[in-house]
This record gives sequence, C-alpha cells and structure tokens, in this order.
Amino acid sequence: MIGKLKNFIVIICCLLFPAVLRAGVDASLVSKAEKYLNNLTGLTGQFSQESNGKKDVGIFSMMRPGRVRLDYKTAPVQLISNGDDLYFYDKSLDQITTVPLTATPAGILVRKNINLKTSDIVVSETVQNEDSFSLDLHIKNNEGVGHMWVDFTNSPVKLKSWVVVDATGTRTNVIFLDLKTKTNFARNYFELQKQRISSNSSGDEFYE
Repeated sequence: MIGKLKNFIVIICCLLFPAVLRAGVDASLVSKAEKYLNNLTGLTGQFSQESNGKKDVGIFSMMRPGRVRLDYKTAPVQLISNGDDLYFYDKSLDQITTVPLTATPAGILVRKNINLKTSDIVVSETVQNEDSFSLDLHIKNNEGVGHMWVDFTNSPVKLKSWVVVDATGTRTNVIFLDLKTKTNFARNYFELQKQRISSNSSGDEFYE
C-alpha cells in the first residue's frame, strides 16, 4: 500500500508545478496547453490507470482552484485535495494520511493562475501528433525524481492522459475518458468528514 500511496502522490505532485521553456520546445504548444488549463473551472469523468502491470479504474473530478478527487473503483483508496490539504484515504485500513498543500507545489490543474513559462518546472520536450500533442515535464534541477508526459487532444484541446515515470523508472499511465465540464459539485464533495487526528513517531498526521 505504501507503493500505491507513492504512486498517487507522484501523480499529483508531478502535475503540481508551472513550467519553463527550453530550447527545442514548441512555444505554441505550451501556450495552447496553458490557455486550455486557465480556461478550466471544473471537470469530471472516468480514468483508467496502469502501473506495474496492475490496472485500476475510477472517477476523476476537479474544481479550480485547489480541489481534486479520485475515487478508485478497483482499489480501496481515495485521493482528495480540498484546496488546503491532500488526503489519501485507505478504506481497507480506515485510515487517512494528510499532506499539507503548503508542503507541495500548487497544481497545474488546480492552481488559480497557471503560467507554464515560469521557472518551477522544465518543459524538456513537446511532441505534435496528428490528433494530439504532449509536454514532457520535470522539476528544475531535480531530474532524478522522475518526469511526466501530459497529453492533450488537438481540436478541441482537452486533457487526454498523463504518464508519470518515477526515479526508479516505474511508469504510471492514466487515461481520461468522457471528461465533461462540471461545476455544481455538492458542497462537501472535496472534503473528508473524519476529524480525529493522531500522529506517528515520525510526525506524520493521520485521520482515524
């Protein structure tokens, strides 16, 4: 389960950076992605994830700024960001681990203003295909932690998929299906309801 948690955190954290242009990068593709992301308010749809030969499916939802929710149908886990914290809920253990968003970068998908031409992350490559285009991203001066491809359809521009490659070379592929605009989420949709907190010896906080 620890490995699964790492994969989920990597997925979110690898998205949670703005980007800077490098030589050889098609600036028009970066601008196209930036414009699309800034025009997003809320989305919901299905996703399919594959990592280490294991496949999971579920429902993906987001509401800018700051809110993301992934409900896994084939694994007893849930990932939620309420704009202040990122929560990983292990239903099999009835345990929730929280990571303050102040300890992670603000997200490309969920930050209030998205600028892909600042220096937090490097766009190291762009690829234009017939029906889609892709951006390869990694953290500036920290390539060893891995990198991520984010894929968009061409016309209309929409989030299509992403591939996270971590420091060990493990690939996590996530494909989005039937993404639709949605802003009328229930009031507490991006909130976890459990409130009692305990800490372990390392200082990590858990909701029980």
